[in-house]
Amino acid sequence: MKINEITARPLRIPFNTVFSHASATRLESQSIFVEIESVGSEMGHGEGCPRRYVTDETVDTALEFINTQHDSILEVSCAEDLRQWVRENQSLIDKNPAAFCSVELAVIDLLAKSNSESVESLLSLKQLSGEFQYTAVLDAQNLSSFNSQLNRYLRIGFTDFKMKISGDLKLDQAKVNCLVNNVPDSTIRLDANNFWTDTTDAETYIQELGHEFLAVEEPLKVGNFRGCRHLSKTLKTPIILDESFLCIEHFQHIEDDPEYWIINLRISKMGGILRSLAIIDKAKELKIPIVVGAQVGETSILTRAALAVANNCREILLAQEGAFGTHLLKYDITDEPISFGEKGKIIAPFRSESKGGFGLNIESERTLSTYSSPG
Repeated sequence: MKINEITARPLRIPFNTVFSHASATRLESQSIFVEIESVGSEMGHGEGCPRRYVTDETVDTALEFINTQHDSILEVSCAEDLRQWVRENQSLIDKNPAAFCSVELAVIDLLAKSNSESVESLLSLKQLSGEFQYTAVLDAQNLSSFNSQLNRYLRIGFTDFKMKISGDLKLDQAKVNCLVNNVPDSTIRLDANNFWTDTTDAETYIQELGHEFLAVEEPLKVGNFRGCRHLSKTLKTPIILDESFLCIEHFQHIEDDPEYWIINLRISKMGGILRSLAIIDKAKELKIPIVVGAQVGETSILTRAALAVANNCREILLAQEGAFGTHLLKYDITDEPISFGEKGKIIAPFRSESKGGFGLNIESERTLSTYSSPG
């Protein structure tokens, strides 16, 4: 397989509702959409979500990365070439994980289609099968909006929730009480989005919410492993690492006491599927649970890629996030969006799997603006 052309586009799809948390408020998606065409005119598609507050990337830096690496990516012609590219460019990917993710997914999709096989077959992974249970994410809204959002989730049948804090203790107490009263048997994870600087403040606030949470995600500023370790001990609750865990080297901070930690593995921030799978292998060795997470506003491309990863870590998979599709987006970029259904579940395999690659029929004209790398 020979790559002929790489095209990258900023992708901004309006949301059906405002989504907010301690780090950002969003009205639309903020992604990079990549198309890679082979000499035989086969097309592969990829997506990445650059976030300044996660990986210090922006749409502009992602496009610049793709432009700069264009020629070297043209040389990739098989899965082993791609693996070699990843091995030789770890530090570069560390600085541009979402940008590389968009390219890697497009290459993997193209390679699999060229071989008339699924992405799982190409990468020697388990084929998709069975149920995938998703988490309802409740953002940092006022109580009225929170109740409306919760009621929508309850109508679908969710029982697993992640609640983002607002920083207003009375409001957050009311939200917790509302959730517990409506779904007594629910599991709740708390997401602070790096809200607190002081460990004592975080501990007091969480205790005053008056509920035992399954886990607490990123309570302190990014990289404060010592403070998070203390919180985990005092609250007797594991800490989920998201912004503080971006690459396999970050295991050095947690491998001596794996019982305190959970990793939120978002493919975009990790730099693609291959690096995500390497992290999963290490997490299995250490028996550290995984949440397969998602960036707000992902399309079906990243949802489908995350399914491949989640399917291969079921023994340590604590939860799965994302798959909002048109529950959040005004439209998706495929005519068969992958999103959760009744009770927050997705059931695989899909009708489209016979198409090869990720099995998605991408409608490129739905992207809102175009940027082409020089060929």
